[in-house]
Amino acid sequence: MNLYNRLKEEIYKIPIVDTHEHLMSEEQRNSQPIDIFYFFAHYASSDLVSGGMPRQTLEKIRNTSLPLEERWRDFAPYWERIRSTAYAKALLIAVRDLFQIDGISEDTYLAISERLRASQKKGWYRYVLKERGNIALSLQYVGTMDVDRELFRPVAYYDHFITARSRWDINTLEKNYNVSIHSLDDFLKALDIAFAGDVKAGAVGIKSGLAYSRILRYDKVAKADAERLFNRIFSHLGEGLSWEEAKPLQDFIMHEVIKRAINYNLPITIHTGLQEGNANIITNSNPTHLVNLFLEYEEAKFDIFHGGYPYTSELATLAKNFQNVYIDMCWFHIVSPFAARRALHEWLETIPQNKIMGFGGDYIFVEGAYAHSRMARDNIAIVLSEKVEEGYFSEEEALFIAQRLLHENPKELFNLDI
Repeated sequence: MNLYNRLKEEIYKIPIVDTHEHLMSEEQRNSQPIDIFYFFAHYASSDLVSGGMPRQTLEKIRNTSLPLEERWRDFAPYWERIRSTAYAKALLIAVRDLFQIDGISEDTYLAISERLRASQKKGWYRYVLKERGNIALSLQYVGTMDVDRELFRPVAYYDHFITARSRWDINTLEKNYNVSIHSLDDFLKALDIAFAGDVKAGAVGIKSGLAYSRILRYDKVAKADAERLFNRIFSHLGEGLSWEEAKPLQDFIMHEVIKRAINYNLPITIHTGLQEGNANIITNSNPTHLVNLFLEYEEAKFDIFHGGYPYTSELATLAKNFQNVYIDMCWFHIVSPFAARRALHEWLETIPQNKIMGFGGDYIFVEGAYAHSRMARDNIAIVLSEKVEEGYFSEEEALFIAQRLLHENPKELFNLDI
């Protein structure tokens, strides 16, 4: 057996700690109509749009009330355009491994749909994640602490606090946390209640995904300035502050969120780099915008998502310079396996290996998480075998690093009880 296959065989034995999932609950999956286009809820759908599919056609193929054959005819020309992408590759792995069907085509889409429907049963998630994927535990980012603790641990969001800018937003927070909010101090008390409740319910970290909506630069803002903006919310009946007006208030609240994460020893995960979907402002999500936070909050642990792609070298310099900055490869292996390998080569030479999280599926359907985990294992095996062949590591060191990337590093960062 050659070096790559030896490493790969051992890497497949490692029980993965998966740092990032958005999986719908098994109950939700089992209660809804599904067919082949269940696989096009996201990711591959973005490639379809990028490849020319009109958005109304995308909406049509997802409409399970329409005849499946008709939807396939509309879909097929665009599938040919995207089947070479890594998003498509993950789907092909899923149907091959989990449903024993070779390819997605006119000859197979009906059978895939039938087998998907047959899989709508209790225990499917455990089968896919644990039995087939050897995924010990996944971190769930689904806006609730109510997750299956055999498979998942929950991560909390506070972006709804950071982006609150209208009376409606404030009223929603009052209802959700059973408080009255008339001042910025009241608002921060509600934030305290939210943190305490989430920690008690088992949150192992917090997440911010605001790079989809705004630049990641969070300036330091005096409380008095933030309070003036907060009070202006109450002078509006409907529209509230604009995003531009609200930025200083958002910045102030982000700093308050970080302080509370430090108090509870919760890692702070932050979306950087490529935004899912189509049409966004990539420069908003450059991880270098976060430098002032890294400088100020030395006690925090910042887990920077998606390898910062395409800002992978910039992220390497941040993780090298700052003790409190970690790199997370969630999503990355299905964006581009080659880019992920290239970055991992660089990172292993640049930063301490304990700061690299090797895998997070980042899917809303469980079969995608499984397929992505295989792509990640293969990618890591390729990189480590190349490192051994060039004499940078020994084979023993390579296996030690694989264990760190896929299990030990995320277990330690998120203080997991596994």
